[in-house]
Amino acid sequence: MGAIRRVGTTLAALASLQLCMAQLAGPAGAGSASSPSHLAATGSGSVGGWGHAEELPGTATSNATGLAAVSSVSCTSAGDCAAGGYVDDRLNRLQAFVANEVKGVWGSAEEVPGSGALNAGGTAAVNSVSCRFARSCAAGGYYTDRAGGLEAFVVDDVKGAWQGAEEVPGTSALNAGGGAEVNSLSCPSIGNCSAGGFYTDAAGAVQAFLADEVDGSWRTAEEVPGTATLNAGGSATVTSVSCTSAGDCAAVGSYEDSSGHYQAFVVTEVKGTWGIATELPGVASLNAGGNADAYDVSCASAGNCSAGGYYTDGAGGLQAFVDEEIGGTWGTAEELPGTATLNAGASAAVDSLACTSSGNCVAGGYYADSSGNLQAFVVDEVDGTWQEAVEVPRTAKLNAGGYAFVSSVSCSSAGNCVAGGGYWSSFLVQQAFVVNEVNGTWHNAKEVPRSGKLNAGGNAEVDSVSCNPAGYCVGGGDYTDISFDYQAFVAGYAPTPAVTRVLPMTGPASGGTMVTIIGRDLVAPEAVRFGPEKARIRKVVSATRIVVVSPKGSGTVDVTVTTGGGTSAQAAADRFSY
Repeated sequence: MGAIRRVGTTLAALASLQLCMAQLAGPAGAGSASSPSHLAATGSGSVGGWGHAEELPGTATSNATGLAAVSSVSCTSAGDCAAGGYVDDRLNRLQAFVANEVKGVWGSAEEVPGSGALNAGGTAAVNSVSCRFARSCAAGGYYTDRAGGLEAFVVDDVKGAWQGAEEVPGTSALNAGGGAEVNSLSCPSIGNCSAGGFYTDAAGAVQAFLADEVDGSWRTAEEVPGTATLNAGGSATVTSVSCTSAGDCAAVGSYEDSSGHYQAFVVTEVKGTWGIATELPGVASLNAGGNADAYDVSCASAGNCSAGGYYTDGAGGLQAFVDEEIGGTWGTAEELPGTATLNAGASAAVDSLACTSSGNCVAGGYYADSSGNLQAFVVDEVDGTWQEAVEVPRTAKLNAGGYAFVSSVSCSSAGNCVAGGGYWSSFLVQQAFVVNEVNGTWHNAKEVPRSGKLNAGGNAEVDSVSCNPAGYCVGGGDYTDISFDYQAFVAGYAPTPAVTRVLPMTGPASGGTMVTIIGRDLVAPEAVRFGPEKARIRKVVSATRIVVVSPKGSGTVDVTVTTGGGTSAQAAADRFSY
């Protein structure tokens, strides 16, 4: 099996039209072959549960010709997230969209403002979304100009209103060959972000770029320092960017050396200045087969990051690696512990990585077993030591078709994480799955609730997951409906709600009392009951406060709240007397 690439580049998005064929070559979302020249694209600790998958509001109307997907999600607080992706319009033009979730309710997806005018060539998508605070985000991706050239764009969300998209400043001059994209974007504070991707120079060589946003203004993009020397073969890209504070970031990617071999690189930004890119230490010695890439990087604090990807060994097999930066110095990359045993079929990679503190991370990806079947794995780093990678629990049962992968991981705190991806059922139908880690233990993977019903066409996957520190998570991806059209979906995970106070605590038997319910994790309430009777929800103020109108009743009853995370336990603090 050849190198498996992540979906996210332009050609990968367009190739969704032929995904049934592409499935035979590699996991869509964990890595089918993407653009030429080796271009890479781009839980919760509380007891709770995943809500039902739903088609992202607004995409059904926009998606006239059956090609839509959520490619990236980012969450900051309970019920406050943003998503981006692409959708095919009535003129068979691929358009970039964004959508916001507020207090647990998704608003309607909208075409990225201004992208319609930019996208004269009719092919655009959001590849990456990053939010620092609720409704303060940025997104990046690509569009095609009138001449059919690919151009990179960025767009900001300011207080819940997405502004006008703009071509990444400086890429017009760099991108003389007409092939540029933003692959990854990271925002450590409002108005301060970094983006990375690739462009094509006048000679047709593909080069890696970085661009910074400072105090709300995007600065001029630059070729990644040092890659002009490294990238003698003319094929480089930034695949992932991670920032911990404004001007303190790390980026990873790949380049083609003078021998035509692909190598992994890393570059660090300190106090607003990008350093010189270097080959990721140790990967070259592992990479005897000459084909390596760093897929993802995650930084817990300035100078303390982790990276992962794959390399090719001397026998031509793909192996997964991880590397660590401690105190500003990158160590030597190592084969991911445990994969030497798991990966008997010699096709493994780290596809996604998330760190909550220095030395405490989680990674996910795929490997090929001794039968050549693709399996999904997760692995934890605890206090600076990577543990043994394990097959995602229960995917052996789910993955009867032998084709599973983790495409994205995210953590709310150390040992409390979520992973998402896809697997093939016994009928060779691809389904989307999620799996939660709670207090350091990975639970059983399960099909995203209700996604099987949506996925009548048999091709679904989770492309992106994001969790906030409170333990609320969102997964996004795509499925095929009964007409075999690709649709975009989202699904949320919430901790079990709790009611800690009811004000007022009394009211007339006739009902009609305006009651404020105070508690935890009251995100997107599905029902509020006074004993057995259902109350009318008047207003969701926040994740800790909702206002309802009491129903008719008698005696003293428990007030309970039901969300996607379950129903609050009864306690003395939740009682209301008629």
